[in-house]
Amino acid sequence: MKHSLLGTLVLAAMLCIPTAASAIDNNTVEVVYSGSTATVTIAPNISSYVTCSSGTSSHVVLVQSSTFAGVNATADNTDGEIIYVLSGTSTNGQFYVEGSYKCTVELKGLTLTCTDGPALCIMNGKRVAISAKSGTTSTLTDAVNDTYKGCIHCKGHTKLKGKGTLNVKGNSAHAVYSKEYLEVKNLTLNITAAVKDGIHCKEYFLMESGTVKIGGVADDGIQVELDGQTSTGTTTGHEEEDSGNFYQAGGALTISSWGGKAVKADGTITRSSGTWTGFAASDCTENNIVGIDSPVSAVTASETVYDLQGRRIASGRTVRGMYIVTDGQSVRKVQLK
Repeated sequence: MKHSLLGTLVLAAMLCIPTAASAIDNNTVEVVYSGSTATVTIAPNISSYVTCSSGTSSHVVLVQSSTFAGVNATADNTDGEIIYVLSGTSTNGQFYVEGSYKCTVELKGLTLTCTDGPALCIMNGKRVAISAKSGTTSTLTDAVNDTYKGCIHCKGHTKLKGKGTLNVKGNSAHAVYSKEYLEVKNLTLNITAAVKDGIHCKEYFLMESGTVKIGGVADDGIQVELDGQTSTGTTTGHEEEDSGNFYQAGGALTISSWGGKAVKADGTITRSSGTWTGFAASDCTENNIVGIDSPVSAVTASETVYDLQGRRIASGRTVRGMYIVTDGQSVRKVQLK
C-alpha cells in the first residue's frame, strides 16, 4: 500500500532524516514539538551537515558539522546558514544545537518548558540570530541546572530580532544569557522573572529598536560585562568590540522590578534615543573601567576597596573575587586570588 505524502513526511521527520526537496526549504531544519515528542525534518541539501541524535524525544539535540561553512545562499539567506524553525508545545522539552558556523533559530509560536536546564541552548560560537516570527508569540521557561546560565543560553554573538513576541522566564539563573555581545532589534521581549539577571551578556549590549520589558528579577535587569581584561572602547560598527558598554539607540525599555541595579555595565551606559520606563539613571551603575589588572593576593594599605555594587569594603575583610580599587585619582578593577 502506498503511503500518502503527509505520512511519508511525518515518518521521515520522526526519524530525523531528510525529506523530499519539495517538502522543506533548503538550509532549513524544522522542529515541531508535541508533548514528550518532537518531529525533526532536515532539508536534503544540508542532511550531510546536521546530525540529530535525539530521535523522537522532545529534548532535541542537533550538531552542525565542523565542515559546514555555508551553502546555497539565497536572497533571504545570503550567507547560506542553517535556519532552525521551532514550533509546537512541550512541557518537558529542550532545543540544543552546537556547531562552528553561525545560524538562525526562528521561533514560530513555540511554547517550550524544560525540566532540567535551558529551554534554548545554542552552543554555536559564531553569530546566532534568534528570531520571533511576525504575528506569533513564543514562551520559554527553564529549570535549575548549574551548568548553564540562562533559560536562553547562547555561546556566540547573540541577535534577538523579529516582529513577533518572545516571553522568557529564568528559574535557574538569568532569563537570557549571551557569552558574547547581545543586540535587540524589532522584537517584543518580555522577561517575566529571573533568579539572577533579566539579561546578562559580555562584550556589549545594543538595543536598536523594539520593546523590552523586564520584571521580577532578583539581581540586575540588564548586566553587561567586559569579556577580557582590557576594554577596546567603542569601535566602528561595534566590530571586535569588548567594552562592557550598554547602548540604547531606539525602542522602548521598561524595567519594573529588580534586586540589584536596573542596568549595570562594566563600561559606560549610553542612550542616544528610545525611552526608559520604570527606572532612572540613578537606578543604574557604570564602572567605566578600561582594564582589569592581573590577579593579586592583596591590595595596598593606601587603597580603598569597593565591591561591584559600589559598597565600601572594610580593611582586611576582602575575599577572593572582583573589586573596584581607588588610590587618589586612580581607579582600577582588581581580581583578588
